[in-house]
Amino acid sequence: MGKQENTARTVGTKGMPRKERERLILDAAAEEFGRKGYARGSTARVAARAGITKPLIYEYFGSKDGLYLSCLEQAGTRLVAAVRDAQDGPCDITRAARTLTALFHTLEPRPHDWELVYDTTLPADGDLHTAATAYRRELNRLGAVGVAEFLRSSPADDPLDADLATHLWYGTVGAAVAWWRHHPEQTAAQMTSRSERIIARLGPR
Repeated sequence: MGKQENTARTVGTKGMPRKERERLILDAAAEEFGRKGYARGSTARVAARAGITKPLIYEYFGSKDGLYLSCLEQAGTRLVAAVRDAQDGPCDITRAARTLTALFHTLEPRPHDWELVYDTTLPADGDLHTAATAYRRELNRLGAVGVAEFLRSSPADDPLDADLATHLWYGTVGAAVAWWRHHPEQTAAQMTSRSERIIARLGPR
């Protein structure tokens, strides 16, 4: 039964433009790798989800690594661009809210992008690890810049204070995304409102 269903779905993609089919494969792969991680992710399940044959994945992307790398590049580029855009504006506590808002709205249509960038099952070396590390470092760099600019307007001038604050911020962002993954019924708008309320309570009284 499953084999017949997969064949029917594959036939349904005939005549589809290459770019559209490629997007379909990448969407299916992002969900598969986001849920299972690189190590347990299956190209067979990606093919079944996309309604194509497994050999077509290798025709388009060369290998499982090539497929994952394409997903990772899309995810990392989107997340970095969102955080970078959030840097515009006042360097006060509202910057934290802007950053979280940008992440929530970027992740809402593609919730697995975060897991792709922060996949702990990636091999310890190679192109995938190098690419993921580059995106993580850039996200961390943007976070560190934001924290440093915020602290410049405060009495805090101890470098260790800044270092601790930066790591607290990294943890806050990761925890917020993880909490959201456990509460998928929450929309990006609801997450934004929730984070803004919490941040406002942490500000000056």
